[in-house]
Amino acid sequence: MLDVLLVGLGVLLAILVAGALLVLYVQDVTQEKHAVLRNFPLVGHLRYFFEKLGEYFRQYFFLGDREEMPFDRATRSWVYRMAKNEGGIIGFGSTYPLHQPGALVFVNAPFPVLEDEQLEPPTVLIGEGYCPAPFAGRSLVNVSAMSFGAISQPAVRALSRGAAAAACWLDTGEGGLSPYHLEGGCDIIFQLGTAKYGVRDENGQLADDKLRQLAAHPTVRAFEIKLSQGAKPGKGGVLPGSKVTAEIARIRGIAEGRDSQSPNRHPDIGNIDQLLDRVEHVRAVTGKPVGVKTAIGGRRFIDELTAAVGRRGLQAAPDFLTLDGGEGGSGAAPQALADHMAMSIDEALPLVADALLASGLKERIRLIAAGQLVTPARIAWALSAGADFVNTARGFMFALGCIQALRCHTNTCPTGITTHDPRLQRGLVVEDKAARVASYCRNMNKEVAMIAHSCGLRHARELRRQHVRIVQACGRSVALDTLYPYPAPAATS
Repeated sequence: MLDVLLVGLGVLLAILVAGALLVLYVQDVTQEKHAVLRNFPLVGHLRYFFEKLGEYFRQYFFLGDREEMPFDRATRSWVYRMAKNEGGIIGFGSTYPLHQPGALVFVNAPFPVLEDEQLEPPTVLIGEGYCPAPFAGRSLVNVSAMSFGAISQPAVRALSRGAAAAACWLDTGEGGLSPYHLEGGCDIIFQLGTAKYGVRDENGQLADDKLRQLAAHPTVRAFEIKLSQGAKPGKGGVLPGSKVTAEIARIRGIAEGRDSQSPNRHPDIGNIDQLLDRVEHVRAVTGKPVGVKTAIGGRRFIDELTAAVGRRGLQAAPDFLTLDGGEGGSGAAPQALADHMAMSIDEALPLVADALLASGLKERIRLIAAGQLVTPARIAWALSAGADFVNTARGFMFALGCIQALRCHTNTCPTGITTHDPRLQRGLVVEDKAARVASYCRNMNKEVAMIAHSCGLRHARELRRQHVRIVQACGRSVALDTLYPYPAPAATS
C-alpha cells in the first residue's frame, strides 16, 4: 500500500513539474521582452541565473586580491584585520602594485624618529575666534556622513559607541539627528542637507527654533551645509519608500512609506554670497562652527569662495570645508554621476589646499578630505596634500562587517548595515561592531603615525608634500611637491 502511495505521489509530482515547465515554456515563447528566452525557452533562464551569480563568483573565486572594484580584497582584508585588532603584519612581501601609475611611495628618513621623540598630533580647533563654542578635532580619522535611513538603527548605534570610544566625530548625514546618533555620546557634526531634514518647518523651510534645539545637545559640536557629495554631484539624496519607516519619517519630517527625494541643491542658495549668508546665519543661531561639504569639478568654486571671503571678511568664511572626491559613494547613486561627475580627491585636494594657502585662509578654513580614503597610506597622502582631517564612510562600513555585496540601495544588505529588515539587522551585534569601529579608528591613527615616524617626523600633522612620491606612467615616481608645488603665500599688508 505504501509503495502504491509513493508511486502515486511521484507521478503527481512529475505531472506538476511538467505542467510548470509547460507554462513557463509558453510564457517564454510568447513574451516579447527578452530575445534569449523567446528563442531558447526554458534553458535561456540559465543565462540570467549565471549572470546574477557572476558578480559573486568573480569576487570570491576569479579576481585577484588587487583587482576588484570599488575596493579590492586586499584592502578590505586589511580593514577587517584593523577592526579586529589582528594587526597589519604580512609575510613574504607586499602585493601592492608599486610600479603602477598612481602608486604611493613615502620618503623614508635615514634616521627615523625614536619612540621617546614621538608626539601625539596636536588638537586642531575648528571655528576658534569666530563662534562661542569652537570644536576641538581630536582624531585624524573620522566617520563620514551616513544618514539614519540609508544605514540601519544598529549600524548607527555601533558607529556612535565606537566613535565615542575612539574619540572621533560622527557625521549624521542629511537624514537628521536620531536618538541612536546620541546614544554613544560621541562628538557629532549635524549635516544640513538640501531637504533640511530634521530642521525643516511644515513648508520645508529652515526652522531656526529646531536648529537651536539641536545645538543645545552638548555633543552636537558643529553644523555642515551639504552642497553635494562625491557619488552624485548635482543630484539630491534618494531614500526608497521601503526604507522610510514611521520612525525615520518622524525624524526627517516627511511622509512614511514614500520615496524621500532631496532637491538637487538648496533652493535658497544659488551663489557663493547666499552660501556665506547661510553659513553666518546658522553660526549665529547655533553658536557653533559651521562648514560646507561639496565635491568640485574645477577651480571656479574655491576661487569664488576665497574671493568672497576676502571681500566680506574672515567672519563670513565657513569654519571648515569637507571636500568629497568623485570616487565617494557609500549610498545609492545614478551610475552616470557616480562614474563621471566631479574630480577625484587626488586632484581636487591639492587644488583646494593651494587656493586656501594662496589666499591666506588655510588656518581659518579647516580642510576635511573624503573619497575612498580607507588605508593609512591614503590618509597620510591626504595629510601631506593639505588636509587637516579625513572622513571615511566605507572604511567604517567595512569595520561594521560590510562584505561589498553592492546591495546598499535594495534594503537586502546581508550584513544588516543598510537594511531595515529586522531579520537581517539581527546579524549586526551592536556591542561587537562598536568595538570594531573603535579599533579601526585607533589603528588607522596609529599606522598613519607610524608612516610619519618613518619619514622622520614627530607626528602625522607634520607630513608635507615632499614626504610622498607618486608613480607616473613611465614607472618613475615624482615628489608630490613637484607635481603640485606650494603656491606663494598670500601678501600681508
